[in-house]
Amino acid sequence: MIKKNFVALLQISEPGETPDPHQRKRAIGIDLGTTNSLVATLRHALPEVIEDHLGHALLPSVVRFSQDGVQVGQEAMEQAAVDPKNTIVSVKRLMGRGFADALEQSLPYDLVDAPGMVQLSTRAGPVSPIQVSAEILRKLRERAELALAGDIDGAVITVPAYFDDAQRQATRDAAQLAGLNVLRLLNEPTAAAVAYGLDTGAEGVYAVYDLGGGTFDISILRLSRGVFEVIATGGDSSLGGDDFDLRLVEWAIREAGLGDTIDGSRLSEIAQATTWRQLLSEARRVKEALSSQPMASMHVVLSGDNEIKIPLTRERFEALTSDLVEKTLLATRRALADARDALQGEPLNLEAVVMVGGSTRMPQVRQAVKALFGLEPFIGLDPDKVVAIGAALQADALVGNKTGSDDWLLLDVIPLSLGVETMGGLVEKVIARNATLPIARAQEFTTFKDGQTALAVHVVQGERELASECRSLGRFELRGIPPMPAGAARIVITYQVDADGLLSVSACEQTSGVKAAITVKPAYGLEDSQITEMLQSGFAKAETDMLERRLREQQVEAQRLLDATRVALHHDGDLLSTDDRTQIDALMDRLTQTAQGSDHQAIRAAVEALAAGTETFAMQRMNRSIQRALNGQQISSL
Repeated sequence: MIKKNFVALLQISEPGETPDPHQRKRAIGIDLGTTNSLVATLRHALPEVIEDHLGHALLPSVVRFSQDGVQVGQEAMEQAAVDPKNTIVSVKRLMGRGFADALEQSLPYDLVDAPGMVQLSTRAGPVSPIQVSAEILRKLRERAELALAGDIDGAVITVPAYFDDAQRQATRDAAQLAGLNVLRLLNEPTAAAVAYGLDTGAEGVYAVYDLGGGTFDISILRLSRGVFEVIATGGDSSLGGDDFDLRLVEWAIREAGLGDTIDGSRLSEIAQATTWRQLLSEARRVKEALSSQPMASMHVVLSGDNEIKIPLTRERFEALTSDLVEKTLLATRRALADARDALQGEPLNLEAVVMVGGSTRMPQVRQAVKALFGLEPFIGLDPDKVVAIGAALQADALVGNKTGSDDWLLLDVIPLSLGVETMGGLVEKVIARNATLPIARAQEFTTFKDGQTALAVHVVQGERELASECRSLGRFELRGIPPMPAGAARIVITYQVDADGLLSVSACEQTSGVKAAITVKPAYGLEDSQITEMLQSGFAKAETDMLERRLREQQVEAQRLLDATRVALHHDGDLLSTDDRTQIDALMDRLTQTAQGSDHQAIRAAVEALAAGTETFAMQRMNRSIQRALNGQQISSL
């Protein structure tokens, strides 16, 4: 009897753990990269990157649509120069993008202007970036299933911290298309911090500098007792190693005397997609060689007897690309300033700078980061693998394989403010940038006109004061509001951003209970560098925006007062003498004319003048209302 009870007790598991401690669930972390992708897992309590049957950990993020089917990885990359229009590389840069965005990227593909996200024309028909990414994720899933001998229970997929809502949603859709159960989308810098923090038991404030093949992220994190809190983030969703390659290609074209640009109309020789791919491939090889040696030679055989063969020193390469490095430092300085603001006077004592991403192998990058921070960059883990390892650690915890060392919490932040458009085209910020995720914020609004029964909700993202200068994320309408005087309705608008950074918005009128909601899924993401540009624009034009905001606010107040006065005159104008009516009409005309100007102080003065000029009229209206209410009433009943 005692033995039976003892066995039963052993079968009881802790909350969040698997019922059978010997049966761990199969969880994986995936770094879906621009140039290469990886998959990692935990085996025997240790994280490891899963290799293919040839011992390769990195899977080139390349997909070829051939006559025999779909090729992914190294096999596809080997055919990129031979079959460029059907071999898709760096597809991450197209995730969540529209047709116009793709046209700006000098791509060797035939683009299809499809609704929402751009598509690529291949021999398999038009394919979207989501479908291409799904093929990469499917290959990684199959690799993991083979190594772990079973189906995958859950996956954490990393994304750049500066991916917007559309890009994150596209990544999640691609994972689901690949047959993966997505536990969470995790920001790449945070995943790197998890890998380093849990590996070393570190605490304090850390900077994560993440320069990959197609994106750059900088995050400032605070690690304390298992809590990973992102206190500031920045970056550029279209800046990475690919841009260094492109700079080399442009230089080689000029040196070879083929022209000044990569415009196919001027350079027919390199307009051929095959030659273009050869140039990019050679540029990447030269870039990587210059990370370990002082000189390399760029050599590409063009059609006919033409060729490009030019020596290049490391110093010359660094001079050609110095502005790209400086762009990352500019974003880094801004993130540091945001972090100091978030700490509210506490000193920003950095423990270390963590380098992530294959592009951080370039000596000029490491030297620039060291000079900026005054710290030797921390490169204890392979920069190509650290993100996947951090994702695997998070996946293992989320899937339920919990151990004593897994008691930690990730707190990411939102990169840009979220708000709602109000009267006058102004933006009322509901969630400020760098707010910790997940987050929910509610704010109360009201109607502008008497009898208003519907409210249009326009969701925007950005740092500017005017809705027209911010990114539109979505619109919906709240209908069925009971007719009331202007300002009487109480409408609560709630913004919720989940741990993946995906947004939902709801509106509810409090007296009637009518509700409306939207899960924000923009047609496509922000244009290249638009997030950075929006931040820079917000800082540079803050004073101008504030003056414009004050003007719009006074114009809205003027219109509200004019409308209210017109209604009052319509109902109770008989209370006024001819002289009083003439005086009020003159004040209204003055306010109407002043409100059309650009002097917010003059408008405010005209508003105050009309308000003061109608005070006696307002008292007369109140007395009439009281008399009507008391008419026929007995004193004893009052």
